[in-house]
Amino acid sequence: MVTVYSIDGVTPIVHPEAYVHPSAVLIGDVEIGAHCYIGPAACLRGDFGRLIVETGANIQDTCVLHGYPEIDTVVEVDGHIGHGAVLHGCRVGRNALVGMNSVVMDGAVLGESSIVAAMSLVKEGVVVPPRTLVAGMPARIVRELSDDEVSWKATGSTHYRDLAELSISTLKTTEALTEREPGRRRVTVGNAVPLHLIRAMRRSGESF
Repeated sequence: MVTVYSIDGVTPIVHPEAYVHPSAVLIGDVEIGAHCYIGPAACLRGDFGRLIVETGANIQDTCVLHGYPEIDTVVEVDGHIGHGAVLHGCRVGRNALVGMNSVVMDGAVLGESSIVAAMSLVKEGVVVPPRTLVAGMPARIVRELSDDEVSWKATGSTHYRDLAELSISTLKTTEALTEREPGRRRVTVGNAVPLHLIRAMRRSGESF
């Protein structure tokens, strides 16, 4: 059962084809689109401004979304918000990625297919161009993204759509085992490959 709170008569909206982990918290003016994944302990506080998570976006574990009154915090289609990130009154463009433990501040806009590196701070009002990597505290433009990097990001969001479906159909509370069973299988969601391995394969002439 998802923890959902109404405030001042405004209740969160969750599309029936979205997955929201039971430990996540949704408050007030929150809209979750189809095929979204909202991870464990994520907190979406729509008690000031509106929070919109569009189709196929993922908000991973322990992320926080918040904003100011009359300002929308938006994660566009296939946006990818990494573990522990904080979004406040900003807009994350289509297919953009916010890396783990990064912060994106009020009025910032991340262009389509851009990437914010892990542990970065995107300051108020900063506009990140499409297909651009930014990094640092404060975040600065590093370079344009390669086709491989943009493709890797898009594939990662597809895997999170798959994870949303898998979680809806199979995730349940249970008791832990006390030892490994013979032939223990792995959880498989797509064919996710870390970016550094893709680069290594490219250098060696392998395909992925």
